Amino acid sequence: MPKLTVDGVEIEVPQGATVLQACELAGKEIPRFCYHERLSIAGNCRMCLVEVAPGPPKPQASCALPAAEGQTIRTDSEMVKKAREGVMEFLLINHPLDCPICDQGGECDLQDQSVAYGKGASRFAENKRAVTEKYMGPLVKTAMTRCIQCTRCVRFAEEVAGVPQIGAIYRGENMQITTYLEHAVKSELSGNVVDLCPVGALTAKPYAFEARPWELKKTFAIDVMDALGTNIRLDSRGRQVLRVLPRVNDDVNEEWASDKTRHHVDALVRKRLDKPYVRKGGKLVAASWDEAFAAIAAVKHGGSVAAVAGDMLDCETMYAGRELVRALGGTMLEGRQTGLAYDVSSLSAVNFNSTIAGVETADAILLVGTNLRWEAPLINTRVRKAIKRGAKVYVIGPQHDLTYKVEWLGNDASLLAKLPKAVIGTFLNAKRPMLIAGGGILAKDGAHGDTLALVETLGLIKDGWNGYNILHFAAARMGGLMLGFASQGGIKAIAAAKPKLLFSLGADEVDYGQFADSFKVYIGHHGDAGAHAADVILPGAAYAEKAGTYVNLEGRVQRGDKAVFAPGDAREDWAIMRALSQVMGKTLPFDSFSELRARMFADVPALSTEGLVDYGWSAPKLPTGASGEFGSPIKDYYLTNAICRASPTMQRCSAELLHGETFAEAAE
Repeated sequence: MPKLTVDGVEIEVPQGATVLQACELAGKEIPRFCYHERLSIAGNCRMCLVEVAPGPPKPQASCALPAAEGQTIRTDSEMVKKAREGVMEFLLINHPLDCPICDQGGECDLQDQSVAYGKGASRFAENKRAVTEKYMGPLVKTAMTRCIQCTRCVRFAEEVAGVPQIGAIYRGENMQITTYLEHAVKSELSGNVVDLCPVGALTAKPYAFEARPWELKKTFAIDVMDALGTNIRLDSRGRQVLRVLPRVNDDVNEEWASDKTRHHVDALVRKRLDKPYVRKGGKLVAASWDEAFAAIAAVKHGGSVAAVAGDMLDCETMYAGRELVRALGGTMLEGRQTGLAYDVSSLSAVNFNSTIAGVETADAILLVGTNLRWEAPLINTRVRKAIKRGAKVYVIGPQHDLTYKVEWLGNDASLLAKLPKAVIGTFLNAKRPMLIAGGGILAKDGAHGDTLALVETLGLIKDGWNGYNILHFAAARMGGLMLGFASQGGIKAIAAAKPKLLFSLGADEVDYGQFADSFKVYIGHHGDAGAHAADVILPGAAYAEKAGTYVNLEGRVQRGDKAVFAPGDAREDWAIMRALSQVMGKTLPFDSFSELRARMFADVPALSTEGLVDYGWSAPKLPTGASGEFGSPIKDYYLTNAICRASPTMQRCSAELLHGETFAEAAE
């Protein structure tokens, strides 16, 4: 490890570190615009200049200079100060004075660094250049006159998202960043370029002119749009969440977030259920809480009670629902709304055992029955990193553009039992072989057993490594399975039992036709399919309006906080069920959220610790012999749940990016 001196302090740095990284290890702040820890080095903004000896008698770009033994680095010399002032002066020659109307104002790298490292005056009086605005789709708003050509967006699109649709045209002073032919960026991760942009050239179109950063209350939460458990920050003002930003968590989402995660928030104030409803004469009419509770209490259920949990629920809501059903004498619980009925006797056999971060260390990957780009976009980026390290990827299932090259073996489940010998040899010789089975596997009879049989055939389990992975895409799935929301035979078996009273906990993907004889109580937050089918609607809270515990697809327990209050008469789900239990004469044994959580932790101790739950490893003996083509469980990436379907932004993304509709842009 090289030893070098930074501003008189001797430090030791890892082999291969750059001078910029060495300076940061020494506690020195180095300004930069083009350098980013997760992107390749461009070295084109020159803001990170430092003085290095031995070397030429001029400042050098620290981001692109390897740290070497015996270097003496100065970050605070007069030469460095003048060089940075010069670079900032050049950057501001053409940059417009847009700060009062720029959405980046208040959190802009250019603002901050011009104050900290700029000269305070310019010697240039020439006319500023202007660049025509570019169209990048429904999510990214452009003001390319502000662009400083750092190329972060270009490198992100190519290296991380895998869609090389952003690039530079022309040269020198005329250089412009644009999408080719000015088409929309077709990526599930395009919103990340807004976070990466160090100026106001790329901003979030749905959030344009909404708020300044100092007006917003910031709340840490967990995303519920998929099963990844992306760590997010909810920025709210008053009673409305205005935007979602990702938080850094290298084990889960690194520092990225999918477009669905970022831009569904406009639906949190649309199509909301804000008062109870009771069906009278075939029509739902507004009612008081007392009337709604009385209608439910009047049902003669005789213990024939069931609960179906939705895809976006926190564990506390599911626990309260479970206890209510049990208190009323029922036992039927289910969370797999669409009819899946796979074996859950071993949670390790339906877990993502390699962990999300472990994906990028795999050297042979078999994707089965999954469109990884839609089911888990941020796991797809990890597979791209594994490929860069030399991993081979094979696919059994429908052909999709996954943004990287794969060897497609075919779309027939029978291939699981007769993989080519060359493929088996690749996996047996691999140090970290991995199988990722998606939603198509769990929906096909025998396929789950076939993939478990591959554990031995492909040598997926080695010392310190478990390469068997099931990919869920419902945020509530693993938490629900830990709480018992899985019945033998799935939801069809519950429907066959014809429960007299059915609690639908935010479940909008259920075929309610099979529950025609049940009295249906919907506890949820949006007026979607579940509310339309209900006999009584009790308005609940969305994920941003309550604290909660979530378990992601790898069994990682995480917690989110409450950002805003639910609208109107809506209440937190657990409080609704506690009040209802009292009216029905079966009062639940908790009076506060903290008491509920303490009881849940006592019943399921694994939920009390944050981090990965150890499910052990056991492979149940399941039926095998699957055949036929795998289907895709996600038909429209942007409209997978009630919140997304209520979002104008998600509706436009679906129409434009998936269905090819065109939208006329108004002149600004």
